[in-house]
Amino acid sequence: MSEIRRDKKGRKLWTGESQRKDGKYEYKYQDVFGKRRTVYSWTLTSADTAPKGKRNDLPLREKEKQIQRDLNSGLATNGGDLTVLELVEMYVAQKRGVRHNTRANYNFVINILKKEDFGCKRIDRVKIFDAKAWLIKLQDDGRGYSTIHSVRGVLRPAFQMAVDNDLLNKNPFEFQLSTVVVNDSVTREALTRKQERAFLEFVRNDKHFSRYYDGIYILFKTGLRISEFAGLTVGNIDFENSRIIVDHQLQRTSNMEYVIEDPKTGCGTRMVPMTPEVKECFARILANRKPPKVEPVVQGYSGFLFLDKNGRPMVALHWEKYFQHICAKYNSIYKVQMPKITPHVCRHTFCSNMAKSGMNPKTLQYIMGHSEIGVTLNTYTHLGFEDARAEMLELNAASGRQERRREKRVS
Repeated sequence: MSEIRRDKKGRKLWTGESQRKDGKYEYKYQDVFGKRRTVYSWTLTSADTAPKGKRNDLPLREKEKQIQRDLNSGLATNGGDLTVLELVEMYVAQKRGVRHNTRANYNFVINILKKEDFGCKRIDRVKIFDAKAWLIKLQDDGRGYSTIHSVRGVLRPAFQMAVDNDLLNKNPFEFQLSTVVVNDSVTREALTRKQERAFLEFVRNDKHFSRYYDGIYILFKTGLRISEFAGLTVGNIDFENSRIIVDHQLQRTSNMEYVIEDPKTGCGTRMVPMTPEVKECFARILANRKPPKVEPVVQGYSGFLFLDKNGRPMVALHWEKYFQHICAKYNSIYKVQMPKITPHVCRHTFCSNMAKSGMNPKTLQYIMGHSEIGVTLNTYTHLGFEDARAEMLELNAASGRQERRREKRVS
Protein backbone atom coordinates (compact mmCIF):
# COMPACT_ATOMS: atom_id res chain seq x y z
CA MET A 1 0.00 0.00 0.00
CA SER A 2 1.43 3.40 -1.06
CA GLU A 3 2.31 5.90 1.65
CA ILE A 4 -0.13 8.78 2.17
CA ARG A 5 1.61 12.04 1.31
CA ARG A 6 0.99 15.08 3.47
CA ASP A 7 2.00 18.73 3.46
CA LYS A 8 3.94 20.49 6.24
CA LYS A 9 0.68 21.09 8.09
CA GLY A 10 -0.11 17.38 8.05
CA ARG A 11 -2.90 17.66 5.50
CA LYS A 12 -3.40 14.83 3.04
CA LEU A 13 -2.30 15.69 -0.49
CA TRP A 14 -4.39 14.55 -3.43
CA THR A 15 -3.15 12.76 -6.53
CA GLY A 16 -0.85 15.05 -8.50
CA GLU A 17 -0.29 17.42 -5.59
CA SER A 18 3.03 17.98 -3.80
CA GLN A 19 4.77 20.59 -1.70
CA ARG A 20 8.29 21.79 -2.36
CA LYS A 21 10.93 22.41 0.28
CA ASP A 22 10.31 26.17 0.10
CA GLY A 23 6.64 25.55 0.97
CA LYS A 24 5.17 26.20 -2.49
CA TYR A 25 2.47 23.79 -3.67
CA GLU A 26 2.37 22.30 -7.15
CA TYR A 27 -0.07 20.20 -9.13
CA LYS A 28 0.97 18.05 -12.11
CA TYR A 29 -1.45 16.83 -14.76
CA GLN A 30 -1.77 16.00 -18.48
CA ASP A 31 -3.54 18.42 -20.81
CA VAL A 32 -5.87 17.46 -23.66
CA PHE A 33 -2.83 16.96 -25.89
CA GLY A 34 -1.18 14.52 -23.48
CA LYS A 35 1.53 16.98 -22.47
CA ARG A 36 2.55 17.16 -18.81
CA ARG A 37 1.73 20.48 -17.18
CA THR A 38 2.33 21.99 -13.74
CA VAL A 39 0.62 24.81 -11.86
CA TYR A 40 1.82 26.41 -8.63
CA SER A 41 0.45 28.31 -5.64
CA TRP A 42 1.69 29.35 -2.19
CA THR A 43 -1.61 28.21 -0.67
CA LEU A 44 -3.46 24.89 -0.80
CA THR A 45 -6.96 26.03 0.16
CA SER A 46 -8.82 29.31 0.52
CA ALA A 47 -8.30 29.12 4.30
CA ASP A 48 -4.52 29.44 3.88
CA THR A 49 -2.52 32.65 3.89
CA ALA A 50 0.46 33.13 1.60
CA PRO A 51 3.86 33.47 3.32
CA LYS A 52 5.00 37.03 3.98
CA GLY A 53 6.35 38.65 0.83
CA LYS A 54 4.79 36.03 -1.47
CA ARG A 55 2.01 36.66 -3.97
CA ASN A 56 -1.43 35.73 -2.66
CA ASP A 57 -2.43 33.74 -5.74
CA LEU A 58 -5.48 31.56 -6.30
CA PRO A 59 -5.26 28.48 -4.02
CA LEU A 60 -3.93 25.34 -5.68
CA ARG A 61 -7.16 23.39 -5.31
CA GLU A 62 -9.18 26.22 -6.90
CA LYS A 63 -6.81 26.01 -9.85
CA GLU A 64 -7.33 22.24 -9.93
CA LYS A 65 -11.09 22.67 -10.12
CA GLN A 66 -10.72 25.02 -13.09
CA ILE A 67 -8.32 22.60 -14.77
CA GLN A 68 -10.71 19.69 -14.31
CA ARG A 69 -13.60 21.72 -15.75
CA ASP A 70 -11.48 22.56 -18.78
CA LEU A 71 -10.30 18.97 -19.20
CA ASN A 72 -13.86 17.68 -18.98
CA SER A 73 -14.92 20.11 -21.71
CA GLY A 74 -11.89 19.22 -23.84
CA LEU A 75 -10.39 22.68 -23.41
CA ALA A 76 -6.63 23.17 -23.31
CA THR A 77 -6.06 24.74 -19.90
CA ASN A 78 -3.30 27.11 -20.97
CA GLY A 79 -4.11 27.83 -24.57
CA GLY A 80 -1.71 25.13 -25.67
CA ASP A 81 1.14 27.37 -24.48
CA LEU A 82 0.73 29.37 -27.70
CA THR A 83 1.68 33.02 -27.90
CA VAL A 84 -0.39 35.48 -29.93
CA LEU A 85 2.28 35.51 -32.63
CA GLU A 86 2.42 31.71 -32.78
CA LEU A 87 -1.37 31.51 -33.02
CA VAL A 88 -1.48 33.97 -35.93
CA GLU A 89 1.35 32.15 -37.70
CA MET A 90 -0.54 28.87 -37.24
CA TYR A 91 -3.72 30.49 -38.60
CA VAL A 92 -1.94 31.90 -41.64
CA ALA A 93 -0.15 28.61 -42.33
CA GLN A 94 -3.53 26.91 -42.77
CA LYS A 95 -4.67 29.38 -45.43
CA ARG A 96 -4.53 28.08 -48.99
CA GLY A 97 -5.27 29.74 -52.31
CA VAL A 98 -5.33 33.29 -50.94
CA ARG A 99 -4.63 36.27 -53.18
CA HIS A 100 -1.15 37.74 -53.09
CA ASN A 101 -2.34 41.01 -51.53
CA THR A 102 -4.12 39.04 -48.79
CA ARG A 103 -0.91 37.10 -48.14
CA ALA A 104 0.98 40.40 -47.99
CA ASN A 105 -1.52 41.66 -45.39
CA TYR A 106 -0.95 38.53 -43.28
CA ASN A 107 2.81 39.13 -43.35
CA PHE A 108 2.24 42.79 -42.47
CA VAL A 109 0.29 41.82 -39.33
CA ILE A 110 2.86 39.18 -38.37
CA ASN A 111 5.66 41.75 -38.62
CA ILE A 112 3.74 44.10 -36.32
CA LEU A 113 3.28 41.31 -33.75
CA LYS A 114 6.99 40.52 -33.87
CA LYS A 115 7.74 44.08 -32.75
CA GLU A 116 5.06 44.23 -30.05
CA ASP A 117 5.16 42.75 -26.54
CA PHE A 118 1.56 41.74 -27.13
CA GLY A 119 2.79 39.18 -29.69
CA CYS A 120 4.65 37.32 -26.92
CA LYS A 121 1.62 37.18 -24.65
CA ARG A 122 0.14 33.72 -24.07
CA ILE A 123 -3.26 33.49 -25.71
CA ASP A 124 -5.06 32.15 -22.63
CA ARG A 125 -4.00 35.29 -20.76
CA VAL A 126 -5.45 37.68 -23.34
CA LYS A 127 -8.72 39.11 -22.08
CA ILE A 128 -11.07 41.50 -23.88
CA PHE A 129 -9.56 44.34 -21.86
CA ASP A 130 -6.06 43.40 -23.06
CA ALA A 131 -7.16 43.20 -26.69
CA LYS A 132 -8.82 46.62 -26.55
CA ALA A 133 -5.90 48.18 -24.67
CA TRP A 134 -3.45 46.93 -27.30
CA LEU A 135 -5.45 48.32 -30.22
CA ILE A 136 -5.66 51.66 -28.41
CA LYS A 137 -1.88 51.54 -27.95
CA LEU A 138 -1.43 50.99 -31.69
CA GLN A 139 -3.44 54.12 -32.42
CA ASP A 140 -1.56 56.09 -29.74
CA ASP A 141 1.67 54.97 -31.43
CA GLY A 142 0.50 56.55 -34.68
CA ARG A 143 -1.07 53.59 -36.47
CA GLY A 144 -4.02 54.60 -38.65
CA TYR A 145 -7.53 53.24 -38.31
CA SER A 146 -7.25 51.24 -41.54
CA THR A 147 -4.08 49.56 -40.25
CA ILE A 148 -5.71 48.69 -36.93
CA HIS A 149 -8.75 47.42 -38.83
CA SER A 150 -6.47 45.10 -40.83
CA VAL A 151 -4.68 43.87 -37.70
CA ARG A 152 -7.92 43.09 -35.92
CA GLY A 153 -9.22 41.49 -39.12
CA VAL A 154 -6.52 38.83 -38.79
CA LEU A 155 -6.46 38.43 -35.02
CA ARG A 156 -10.21 37.93 -34.64
CA PRO A 157 -10.43 34.83 -36.89
CA ALA A 158 -7.12 33.54 -35.50
CA PHE A 159 -8.50 33.64 -31.94
CA GLN A 160 -11.77 32.16 -33.18
CA MET A 161 -9.74 29.24 -34.52
CA ALA A 162 -8.34 28.80 -31.02
CA VAL A 163 -11.88 28.80 -29.59
CA ASP A 164 -13.09 26.30 -32.21
CA ASN A 165 -10.17 24.01 -31.37
CA ASP A 166 -10.87 24.10 -27.62
CA LEU A 167 -7.81 26.16 -26.77
CA LEU A 168 -9.91 29.03 -25.41
CA ASN A 169 -13.40 29.57 -24.04
CA LYS A 170 -13.95 33.01 -25.55
CA ASN A 171 -12.64 35.16 -28.39
CA PRO A 172 -11.22 38.38 -26.85
CA PHE A 173 -11.43 40.22 -30.18
CA GLU A 174 -15.21 39.90 -30.54
CA PHE A 175 -16.15 43.56 -30.16
CA GLN A 176 -16.98 46.50 -32.39
CA LEU A 177 -13.77 48.24 -33.39
CA SER A 178 -15.47 51.64 -33.60
CA THR A 179 -16.20 51.49 -29.86
CA VAL A 180 -12.50 51.21 -29.06
CA VAL A 181 -10.45 53.32 -31.50
CA VAL A 182 -11.29 56.51 -33.37
CA ASN A 183 -11.95 56.17 -37.08
CA ASP A 184 -9.57 58.83 -38.38
CA SER A 185 -9.51 57.53 -41.95
CA VAL A 186 -10.26 60.08 -44.63
CA THR A 187 -13.50 59.47 -46.51
CA ARG A 188 -13.04 59.90 -50.24
CA GLU A 189 -16.11 61.70 -51.49
CA ALA A 190 -17.35 61.55 -55.04
CA LEU A 191 -16.65 64.54 -57.26
CA THR A 192 -19.47 66.83 -58.22
CA ARG A 193 -20.42 66.82 -61.88
CA LYS A 194 -18.84 70.28 -62.16
CA GLN A 195 -15.55 69.05 -60.67
CA GLU A 196 -15.55 65.99 -62.91
CA ARG A 197 -16.06 68.12 -66.04
CA ALA A 198 -13.35 70.58 -64.99
CA PHE A 199 -10.87 67.79 -64.25
CA LEU A 200 -11.49 65.94 -67.53
CA GLU A 201 -11.31 69.20 -69.48
CA PHE A 202 -7.97 70.03 -67.86
CA VAL A 203 -6.53 66.59 -68.68
CA ARG A 204 -7.71 66.74 -72.29
CA ASN A 205 -6.12 70.14 -72.90
CA ASP A 206 -2.84 69.53 -71.05
CA LYS A 207 0.07 68.87 -73.44
CA HIS A 208 1.65 66.25 -71.18
CA PHE A 209 -1.28 64.53 -69.49
CA SER A 210 -3.63 64.49 -72.49
CA ARG A 211 -2.16 61.09 -73.43
CA TYR A 212 -4.00 59.63 -70.42
CA TYR A 213 -7.32 61.35 -71.14
CA ASP A 214 -9.06 58.37 -72.73
CA GLY A 215 -8.11 56.03 -69.90
CA ILE A 216 -9.19 58.52 -67.21
CA TYR A 217 -12.47 59.20 -69.04
CA ILE A 218 -13.18 55.46 -69.12
CA LEU A 219 -12.54 55.17 -65.37
CA PHE A 220 -15.01 57.99 -64.69
CA LYS A 221 -17.68 56.61 -67.03
CA THR A 222 -17.57 52.85 -66.34
CA GLY A 223 -16.87 52.46 -62.61
CA LEU A 224 -14.21 49.82 -63.28
CA ARG A 225 -11.84 48.93 -60.47
CA ILE A 226 -8.34 50.08 -61.39
CA SER A 227 -6.96 46.52 -61.27
CA GLU A 228 -9.74 45.44 -63.65
CA PHE A 229 -8.96 48.35 -65.96
CA ALA A 230 -5.22 47.60 -65.89
CA GLY A 231 -5.94 43.98 -66.80
CA LEU A 232 -8.01 44.78 -69.88
CA THR A 233 -6.69 43.31 -73.11
CA VAL A 234 -7.70 43.85 -76.72
CA GLY A 235 -9.92 40.78 -76.48
CA ASN A 236 -11.89 42.25 -73.57
CA ILE A 237 -13.30 45.12 -75.65
CA ASP A 238 -16.38 43.96 -77.56
CA PHE A 239 -17.08 46.80 -79.98
CA GLU A 240 -19.81 44.92 -81.81
CA ASN A 241 -21.95 44.54 -78.68
CA SER A 242 -20.71 47.75 -77.00
CA ARG A 243 -19.55 46.03 -73.85
CA ILE A 244 -16.44 45.51 -71.74
CA ILE A 245 -15.78 41.91 -70.72
CA VAL A 246 -14.49 41.93 -67.14
CA ASP A 247 -13.23 38.48 -66.17
CA HIS A 248 -9.87 39.10 -64.45
CA GLN A 249 -7.67 41.73 -62.84
CA LEU A 250 -3.97 42.54 -63.09
CA GLN A 251 -1.82 43.26 -60.06
CA ARG A 252 1.88 43.54 -59.30
CA THR A 253 3.46 42.17 -56.14
CA SER A 254 6.05 43.91 -53.98
CA ASN A 255 8.80 41.94 -55.75
CA MET A 256 7.59 43.28 -59.13
CA GLU A 257 5.90 40.06 -60.20
CA TYR A 258 2.81 40.46 -62.38
CA VAL A 259 -0.21 38.42 -61.29
CA ILE A 260 -3.54 37.70 -62.97
CA GLU A 261 -6.37 37.03 -60.54
CA ASP A 262 -10.12 36.63 -60.63
CA PRO A 263 -12.13 39.82 -60.01
CA LYS A 264 -12.32 40.99 -56.40
CA THR A 265 -15.75 39.47 -55.72
CA GLY A 266 -17.78 36.58 -57.05
CA CYS A 267 -19.96 39.14 -58.84
CA GLY A 268 -16.92 40.84 -60.33
CA THR A 269 -17.07 38.82 -63.54
CA ARG A 270 -19.51 40.84 -65.64
CA MET A 271 -20.24 42.70 -68.87
CA VAL A 272 -20.06 46.48 -68.46
CA PRO A 273 -21.99 48.47 -71.11
CA MET A 274 -20.08 51.05 -73.14
CA THR A 275 -21.56 54.42 -74.01
CA PRO A 276 -20.68 55.76 -77.49
CA GLU A 277 -18.14 58.12 -75.86
CA VAL A 278 -16.44 55.28 -73.97
CA LYS A 279 -16.42 53.25 -77.16
CA GLU A 280 -14.63 56.10 -78.96
CA CYS A 281 -12.04 56.27 -76.17
CA PHE A 282 -11.24 52.57 -76.51
CA ALA A 283 -11.00 52.94 -80.29
CA ARG A 284 -8.44 55.74 -79.89
CA ILE A 285 -6.50 53.73 -77.30
CA LEU A 286 -6.18 50.80 -79.68
CA ALA A 287 -5.32 53.08 -82.62
CA ASN A 288 -2.56 54.81 -80.62
CA ARG A 289 -1.19 51.64 -79.02
CA LYS A 290 2.33 51.09 -80.32
CA PRO A 291 3.18 47.40 -80.74
CA PRO A 292 6.03 46.59 -78.32
CA LYS A 293 9.18 44.81 -79.45
CA VAL A 294 8.08 41.85 -77.35
CA GLU A 295 4.40 41.54 -76.46
CA PRO A 296 4.20 40.99 -72.68
CA VAL A 297 2.40 37.84 -71.59
CA VAL A 298 1.13 37.36 -68.02
CA GLN A 299 -0.21 33.91 -67.21
CA GLY A 300 -1.43 33.47 -70.78
CA TYR A 301 -2.91 36.98 -71.12
CA SER A 302 -1.49 39.38 -73.71
CA GLY A 303 -2.54 42.49 -75.61
CA PHE A 304 -2.77 44.76 -72.56
CA LEU A 305 -4.07 48.20 -73.53
CA PHE A 306 -1.54 50.34 -71.66
CA LEU A 307 2.19 49.61 -71.45
CA ASP A 308 4.88 51.52 -69.53
CA LYS A 309 8.15 52.81 -70.97
CA ASN A 310 9.70 49.37 -70.49
CA GLY A 311 6.97 47.65 -72.46
CA ARG A 312 5.38 46.11 -69.38
CA PRO A 313 1.67 46.44 -68.53
CA MET A 314 0.70 49.47 -66.50
CA VAL A 315 -0.73 48.67 -63.06
CA ALA A 316 -2.68 50.57 -60.41
CA LEU A 317 0.42 52.35 -59.10
CA HIS A 318 1.06 53.97 -62.49
CA TRP A 319 -2.43 55.47 -62.65
CA GLU A 320 -2.39 56.57 -59.02
CA LYS A 321 0.81 58.52 -59.71
CA TYR A 322 -0.69 60.12 -62.84
CA PHE A 323 -3.72 61.29 -60.88
CA GLN A 324 -1.46 62.66 -58.16
CA HIS A 325 0.64 64.67 -60.63
CA ILE A 326 -2.42 65.93 -62.51
CA CYS A 327 -4.08 67.17 -59.33
CA ALA A 328 -0.87 68.86 -58.20
CA LYS A 329 -0.54 70.69 -61.52
CA TYR A 330 -4.21 71.67 -61.57
CA ASN A 331 -4.06 73.08 -58.05
CA SER A 332 -0.89 75.02 -58.85
CA ILE A 333 -2.79 76.86 -61.60
CA TYR A 334 -6.31 77.42 -60.30
CA LYS A 335 -7.48 79.10 -57.09
CA VAL A 336 -10.46 76.75 -56.75
CA GLN A 337 -8.63 73.64 -55.62
CA MET A 338 -9.42 70.12 -56.81
CA PRO A 339 -9.75 67.54 -53.99
CA LYS A 340 -7.61 64.42 -53.93
CA ILE A 341 -8.59 62.26 -56.90
CA THR A 342 -7.64 58.61 -57.30
CA PRO A 343 -8.86 55.82 -59.57
CA HIS A 344 -11.15 54.73 -56.74
CA VAL A 345 -12.64 58.24 -56.57
CA CYS A 346 -13.49 57.82 -60.27
CA ARG A 347 -15.29 54.58 -59.45
CA HIS A 348 -17.13 56.16 -56.53
CA THR A 349 -18.06 59.18 -58.63
CA PHE A 350 -19.52 56.96 -61.36
CA CYS A 351 -21.55 55.02 -58.80
CA SER A 352 -22.85 58.23 -57.19
CA ASN A 353 -23.77 59.74 -60.56
CA MET A 354 -25.72 56.65 -61.55
CA ALA A 355 -27.50 56.65 -58.19
CA LYS A 356 -28.41 60.34 -58.61
CA SER A 357 -29.70 59.62 -62.09
CA GLY A 358 -32.16 57.12 -60.64
CA MET A 359 -30.58 53.88 -61.84
CA ASN A 360 -32.11 50.76 -60.32
CA PRO A 361 -29.86 49.72 -57.38
CA LYS A 362 -29.73 46.10 -58.58
CA THR A 363 -28.61 47.25 -62.03
CA LEU A 364 -25.98 49.46 -60.46
CA GLN A 365 -24.85 46.58 -58.24
CA TYR A 366 -24.29 44.44 -61.34
CA ILE A 367 -22.33 47.13 -63.19
CA MET A 368 -20.15 47.84 -60.15
CA GLY A 369 -19.53 44.15 -59.46
CA HIS A 370 -20.58 44.49 -55.81
CA SER A 371 -21.14 41.19 -54.03
CA GLU A 372 -23.67 42.74 -51.62
CA ILE A 373 -26.46 45.18 -52.44
CA GLY A 374 -25.66 46.94 -49.17
CA VAL A 375 -22.35 48.15 -50.63
CA THR A 376 -24.22 49.68 -53.55
CA LEU A 377 -26.94 51.18 -51.37
CA ASN A 378 -24.31 52.90 -49.23
CA THR A 379 -23.69 55.14 -52.24
CA TYR A 380 -27.17 56.59 -51.80
CA THR A 381 -26.21 57.80 -48.32
CA HIS A 382 -23.86 60.29 -50.01
CA LEU A 383 -26.75 62.12 -51.63
CA GLY A 384 -27.37 65.51 -50.08
CA PHE A 385 -30.09 68.14 -49.73
CA GLU A 386 -29.87 69.34 -53.32
CA ASP A 387 -30.30 65.78 -54.57
CA ALA A 388 -33.30 65.28 -52.29
CA ARG A 389 -34.88 68.59 -53.36
CA ALA A 390 -34.37 67.88 -57.07
CA GLU A 391 -35.95 64.45 -56.75
CA MET A 392 -38.91 65.75 -54.74
CA LEU A 393 -39.54 68.50 -57.28
CA GLU A 394 -39.36 65.99 -60.12
CA LEU A 395 -41.74 63.58 -58.36
CA ASN A 396 -44.10 66.45 -57.52
CA ALA A 397 -44.09 67.63 -61.14
CA ALA A 398 -44.74 64.09 -62.38
CA SER A 399 -47.58 63.72 -59.89
CA GLY A 400 -49.09 67.01 -61.08
CA ARG A 401 -48.94 65.90 -64.71
CA GLN A 402 -50.68 62.65 -63.85
CA GLU A 403 -53.41 64.51 -61.92
CA ARG A 404 -54.04 66.92 -64.81
CA ARG A 405 -54.32 64.02 -67.28
CA ARG A 406 -56.78 62.29 -64.93
CA GLU A 407 -58.91 65.46 -64.63
CA LYS A 408 -58.85 65.89 -68.38
CA ARG A 409 -60.15 62.33 -68.93
CA VAL A 410 -62.97 62.89 -66.38
CA SER A 411 -64.05 66.13 -67.99
